[in-house]
Amino acid sequence: MGQILGLGITHYPNLATKMNMSWRIQKLLEDPALAPRYRSVDNWHPTMREQWGNDRGQAHSDQHRRDLIEQFRKVRAELDAFNPDFVLIWGDDQYENFREDCVPAFSILAYDSVNIQPWKAYRRGPNAWNEPDDKTFIVRGHRAGGKYLATALLKGGIDVAYAYKPLHHPLGHAFANSVLYLDYDRKGFPYPVVPFAVNAYGRWVIAAHGAPMQPSEAAQLGDQESELDPPAPQPWRCFEVGAAVARALQSSPWRVAVIASSSWSHSFLVQKHARLFPDVEADKRYYRALTEGDWKLWRGTTLGEVEDRGHHEVLNWFCLVGAMHELGRDQPDDSAFLESWITNSDKVFAVYRPNHVRRES
Repeated sequence: MGQILGLGITHYPNLATKMNMSWRIQKLLEDPALAPRYRSVDNWHPTMREQWGNDRGQAHSDQHRRDLIEQFRKVRAELDAFNPDFVLIWGDDQYENFREDCVPAFSILAYDSVNIQPWKAYRRGPNAWNEPDDKTFIVRGHRAGGKYLATALLKGGIDVAYAYKPLHHPLGHAFANSVLYLDYDRKGFPYPVVPFAVNAYGRWVIAAHGAPMQPSEAAQLGDQESELDPPAPQPWRCFEVGAAVARALQSSPWRVAVIASSSWSHSFLVQKHARLFPDVEADKRYYRALTEGDWKLWRGTTLGEVEDRGHHEVLNWFCLVGAMHELGRDQPDDSAFLESWITNSDKVFAVYRPNHVRRES
């Protein structure tokens, strides 16, 4: 019988930079298409104003960075204590590996290994580790585990795609950043990785090339159905896929860490907030449900609600929640909610240890 460790993390791109992580909101305030009522800080939520402060968010950015690094170190410690045979990561693809020629709802990337150069043509300035532009990381895969999982899911009625080699990009940032951050202290990442891609961006993956949009850019694109793509998979289906993955891995011979990787509500996706700040209240509601094991809220979510709240990437977490529900793990053993109104998104971390493992946090 296989053993499963459940983890939730973020792959927040700005953690890899040295810049003020509130840079996007600074740029947004210069966009002429931003709704006038949001231009004055006096009209912002009190917490948002506090985080912005008198330094355009620099102090909050510094503290948020420290908090993120602390959480990644805690998750890495859990991973090392579990010592998995491989790691499965649910992540989204933003017009990286999947483009006009193929956009699967779900795809298991059963690679042998890939080489990535995350700083080549990097446009966000110096990286947080001062690594050279040509720095190459080798991410080992677990082809046997990926093939096994694809086979089990297809036999169980989950129509998942699979691949043995990349299509357009060695490894999307959701997966690459997850590995880079779980090895934040650069002691090496010895665990093979099976990326499990979820088409979280759905209607915007081709139309917007998976890129964050300013209000002016969104206005040019519009939300007319004719301009958008087919939708993302339904949240309840992601929940079911996660459950099916848990069943399959339980019957496998491996120890596997399953990881949901994403920040939660993304401000650039929340049209009702002029794409300025995330849906923090929705994030808090879902986090409370996560910690209380309120599966009804999660499983009853509609795709329209996901899109309204900027929860597109949280579809990765629906897979994790479905898996943990299947395993009877009603609450995480450890979790953290990092509230941030001005760095594009709130971030959540969670640890679900195997039932026979109950360590002091």
